[in-house]
Parts: sequence; C-alpha cells; structure tokens
Amino acid sequence: MKTIKVGLGTCGVSAGGEKVYAALKEEIAREQLQVRLVETGCMGNCYQEVLVEVIDEKGRDYMYGNVTPDKVKRILDEQVRQDKPIGEWIVKGLDPAREDTFFAKQKRIVLRNCGIIDPDSIEEYIASGGYQAIQKVLKEYAPEQVIEIILQSGLRGRGGAGFLTGMKWRFCRQAAGDKKYIICNADEGDPGAFMDRSTLEGDPHTVLEGMMIGAYACGADEAYIYCRAEYPMAVRRLRHSIRKATEMGFLGEGIFHSKMNLRIKIKEGAGAFVCGEETALIASIEGQRGMPRFRPPFPAQKGLWGKPTNINNVETYANVPWIILNGAGAFAAMGTENSKGTKVFALAGKIARGGLVEVPMGLTINEIIYDIGGGIRDGKKFKAVQMGGPSGGCIPAGMGDLQIDYQKINQTGAIMGSGGMVVMDETTCMVEMAKFFLRFTQDESCGKCTFCRIGTKRMLEILERITDGRGRQGDIELLEDLADKIRNNTICGLGQTAPNPVLTTLKYFREEYETHIRDKKCPAHSCAPLLTFTILPDQCTGCTLCARVCPAKAISGEKKQAHHIDQAACIKCGKCFETCNFKAIIKD
Repeated sequence: MKTIKVGLGTCGVSAGGEKVYAALKEEIAREQLQVRLVETGCMGNCYQEVLVEVIDEKGRDYMYGNVTPDKVKRILDEQVRQDKPIGEWIVKGLDPAREDTFFAKQKRIVLRNCGIIDPDSIEEYIASGGYQAIQKVLKEYAPEQVIEIILQSGLRGRGGAGFLTGMKWRFCRQAAGDKKYIICNADEGDPGAFMDRSTLEGDPHTVLEGMMIGAYACGADEAYIYCRAEYPMAVRRLRHSIRKATEMGFLGEGIFHSKMNLRIKIKEGAGAFVCGEETALIASIEGQRGMPRFRPPFPAQKGLWGKPTNINNVETYANVPWIILNGAGAFAAMGTENSKGTKVFALAGKIARGGLVEVPMGLTINEIIYDIGGGIRDGKKFKAVQMGGPSGGCIPAGMGDLQIDYQKINQTGAIMGSGGMVVMDETTCMVEMAKFFLRFTQDESCGKCTFCRIGTKRMLEILERITDGRGRQGDIELLEDLADKIRNNTICGLGQTAPNPVLTTLKYFREEYETHIRDKKCPAHSCAPLLTFTILPDQCTGCTLCARVCPAKAISGEKKQAHHIDQAACIKCGKCFETCNFKAIIKD
C-alpha cells in the first residue's frame, strides 16, 4: 500500500497544509484508493511548503513541494494510480542528479524522525527505535555510567551557553537532596528561531525519552517541560505524547519494570524572553514573576522549590537517545575538537531557502548559507548573519569561511545561541538591525537590574536618533561606554549579552554608523528619514502612476511630461520607487 505524508508542522499549516490534507482525504475516499494518509511534522525545507511525500510499495519516496488543493487530483491520478512521477513538481527523490542540495550536507540526529513519523503515534516512534535507549540504560548502566557516556560524547548544551551536558548532570547527581527535578527549557524566545518548536511538533517522544534518561542519571523522579503558550501545536502534541507514554507504562511508577519513577508535567509560559534564563524559568514554574536571581547557588544545587534541578533545552535532550543507542564515539566523531555532534539551525531572513537544517559541527557559515540555503534571495549580495538572536551578534560575510564551533563563533563577538541564523543582504542597514534586536531586549527586560532596564533604553534612544538623521559626534563612544556598563553590571546572561548586536555591528560595520552620523546618509538606503527620492527627468515618461500612489500628494506633473517630487512634502514611504516601471526614480 502506498503512503502519503503531509507536513503539518506550524510552517505547513500556515502555508495551507490542512486544506491540502483535507483535499487528499476527500479524493482518496471518493476514489476508494488503497492509500495510507499520514500527517507528519516539519520536513525542514519550509520554503517549499506545502510538502507532500508519496512513498510507493517498494519504499521509493517522492516529495512534492508548493502543493495546493488543486494539485491533489493530478498527484493521485499520475503518481499514485499510474506510478508516473510529476517531475516539474518534485523537489526531492526523482533523480539523484537532481536531488535537492538542501539535504545533501545535513546529518540528522535531533531531526531524525521529523517529517518521517506521525508525531501523534507512539507506535511509529517505537517502530523507529524509540524508547529502546531508556530500556538499555535501565538494564545495562548505573546512573554514573550514563553520565560518563554523555561526557565522552562531548554533547554540550544546545540552549546557548554550550556547557558540557554530562558535567551538568554530574553536578545535579552529586548534589545533596531528598528530591530532585529535571526541566526541559522549551521557551525559545529568539526572533527568527523555531528549532525547538519544530522538534516538539515533529518528534515529541524523543524529547520525553531524553528527559527520562536525564532523570535517571540525575536521580530525579519529577520533571517539567516549560513551553511557551504561543506554541499551541507543540503543547497539544506534548500532552498527547505524555498521556500515551503514561498509558503504556513508559512514564509513572516502575518504568519498564525497574525501580525508576518519573512524572512529566507541562508548564505553559506567557512568552517572556527572560524566562529562557534558568533561574527566571524556575521562578515562573513556582508561580512567581519570572525574574533571574544571583548565582551561586546554581540550579544544580538549589533550583526548583530549593531542590537540586537540572535544566537542558529541547535539542539537548533530543540528542541523548541517539547517543545511548549509537555510542558516545559515534557522536564525538562528528564535529570539531571543541564542538562535537550536530547542530540544528533555523535559517531565516534574506536567505533563498529558509527552513530547518541540522549539520555536523565544523561546517562553515558559507556552506550553510550557499550550499544548503541556496544563497541570498533575489540575487542580492550576502552581507552578514546574526547568530544567537538578541543575545548574539553579527558576523560579516567576509568571515563566511568560519567554522561552526562554539569557541570560534564566540571569538567573533557573537554566540552560537540556540541556533537562529538571520541572514542579511546588501539592503540591510546594520544600524537598523542592531536597533531591532536592542528594542526587543529592551522591551523584554524584566526590569530588575538598573543597567539593563535603563541602560538598554538609553542605547536604543541613541540608535533611534542615529537612524532618524539626528546622530551626533560622540554617539558611538557613548554606545560603547553604556554597553560596557550593562555587560558588567547585570545579573543574568540575557542582560549581559543585550549589547552584543550593537558591539558586533560597531566592530565590523563602524563606517555605517559614521556615515549615518557624519553625512546623514544610510549606505544601505534603508533608513527612511535619511532617504531622498528623485525623479530622473530623462527617464520619466509621465505615466502618472507614481503620483497616483503617493499618499502625501508630493508628486506633480502633467501626463506624458516629466514629474517632480516636492522634497518638503515627501514622507519617504518609497511607494513611488516601488511602483515606477521605468526605473525613473532613484533613492539616495
């Protein structure tokens, strides 16, 4: 029997996946076709949503991209009935020579089941090898042996800081306490990041299994998944998976006939960025306002309700079952000396092929941007990439040969972070970009630290002044001074890293700041207050289209005669520039 899979992660649903699924279901029933219709999670190549995969009786698979309901009948008639692939619609699987290079350099561990299995089916997860790792652990290893395996693998926390996971588990294991907790941080608040969301939507059981192994290693019998309520699909699938695992005896008392007990609960967060910080997250679970506290003591010694607590993020836990089943050496064989295994990245921004990718550590930025991401959209020039979200920094295109490695990325002033990669092209103003991220962190500041609460506001005001054309000499030095004070006088890592987008853009694109301040010009032609739109008389045909779309009525001229823009009345909206079909309007 043939199988048809429809990608119904958040990306697929937003592109119209539910309508495609409904059309397939209706047509299959009407034609009485012997076809198994399955919904699955994100397949990764989000830029080609809606994605539909057809697998024939011999196991050959054909992935169709950009599917709409009106394409359903032809796919069923030709691909399913007649075994005739529709070449012009296929994005993967037709011919090895034409295989989509989006997948060629990827190595999937965390995403191994995403887009493959039905995330709501515990049976499919078990059939793919699921829950074998926890059984192996319970039968063959003592908790300290599990910790040693994770240490030997070189797995580092994928939530941002990159601390050795095994070491973190050991601290919690060795901490004195009659009660211990495990927490999965699924808050994921970075703009442009959707790694954890897609993993939870596509393969929730692998995260549960990783947590179970972590709980066994640390000696915990109670766990929480802290997931933002803005991820309703992830929360729904997690609840379903926990219920199914509990019904089958995989969670609860005497797991797999052992002495291990574990209950997993979900705590929905309200979307505060600061709750991605460990101590603020703990406070939120306890019912308090999400605000960080001084450390030490660290959560491993005194965490949730004062008890030893281990916290890792979604991606970290999702790696654990694979490591147990395949061995620490297999994981450590991938990557660089200091950064082992794979890393999941969310490609967003001006990239041609946006989506979710998982690559071995050690690949270069250029390999991800060009070989996997297909380069920059619309043939524009690659300018920079923001890594690590608001807590990270900007890496210029000139450093594109830099390897993905925790230490090497940190040396640029950026951080690996949780894995967001926001790609920028030549039309991106780096001052505006820094302002965007700083506005985010300023809005999300919990307000506890004066330097974070007020210092980021002062920095934001300076950036706004610069992009409005009111920058003045000394602004750059003032930004650097404020950044230094904020980094050195705030409690949590989010406050300490808040100035990073400003500092890295100053480091690599200082001339853009200087041009904004000195010449009152934006080199990227992006800051509206600094733009001047001019009509070239020799190229203007007098079609009047620009005058008709101008909301300020700033364009005048007779039909078939060259038009003119009244600069005093122009509001710099750019509609005339976007509308002109004769390239008669320039912006400077």
